[in-house]
Amino acid sequence: MLLAIDIGNTNITLGVHDGQGWRHHWRIATAAERMPDEYGLQLRGLLDWAGVRPEDLEGVSLASVVPPVTAKMMQAVQRYVGHTPFVVRAGVRTGIRIRYEEPKAVGADRIADAVAVKQQYGGPACVVDFGTAITFDAITAEGDYLGGAITPGLEVAAEALFRRTAKLPKVEVRQPPSVVGRNTVQAIQAGLFYGYVALVEGMVARFRRLLGPEMKVIATGGYAARFAEATPVIDIVNPWLTLDGLRWLWLLNRPKNEAQSAG
Repeated sequence: MLLAIDIGNTNITLGVHDGQGWRHHWRIATAAERMPDEYGLQLRGLLDWAGVRPEDLEGVSLASVVPPVTAKMMQAVQRYVGHTPFVVRAGVRTGIRIRYEEPKAVGADRIADAVAVKQQYGGPACVVDFGTAITFDAITAEGDYLGGAITPGLEVAAEALFRRTAKLPKVEVRQPPSVVGRNTVQAIQAGLFYGYVALVEGMVARFRRLLGPEMKVIATGGYAARFAEATPVIDIVNPWLTLDGLRWLWLLNRPKNEAQSAG
């Protein structure tokens, strides 16, 4: 079994893969102030609940875009799970060419997404990751990571609207009954939800002009399923795409003798 951990700005996504599929997966809050022991106890609690013992795990694969939490989680994994985690960082084998001007500047989660897409779906493809930021990533027909675009996520936009206006309320981000809001809350929800639907459709159209008409669109992240229901431009919804990528990266970077013994 493999434990995969993706540390994002808002949430930490975790999953246990048994070689056939994701047996368990969870989302917990990212908290920079939390100590390694707190993360460790939380990890052990989740694994115990799932009936997974540390000795059942072959390894741990970790990606992070929150440096202050990375070291704490590594300590937690070593102390409470008994493994030194494989960490996605510059220099690891990816199986893809990264054609970014500064390859080291690409987020580990974006690399994991690109690796998963090449292995599971093939290119050309556009990955739309609905996280704290919404990222659009371009993967060529050859499976190269070309680059992408980054925009504030829905929760960030909603929070900024609330904080920077005097009379607009803080609202739950969800699809309203109509694109035309009949009250202030619905009007804000319509602007956020359908505004971002239009943003996704526009960006996908522009990526398709660059990558070709056969481009696949894969959505991942917390809002992926909701947006897929609202627009036809999304072809595949995979909420655990980054975890899939972490598994592939772990497999690519295992020592040859370990990979052979594992079959």
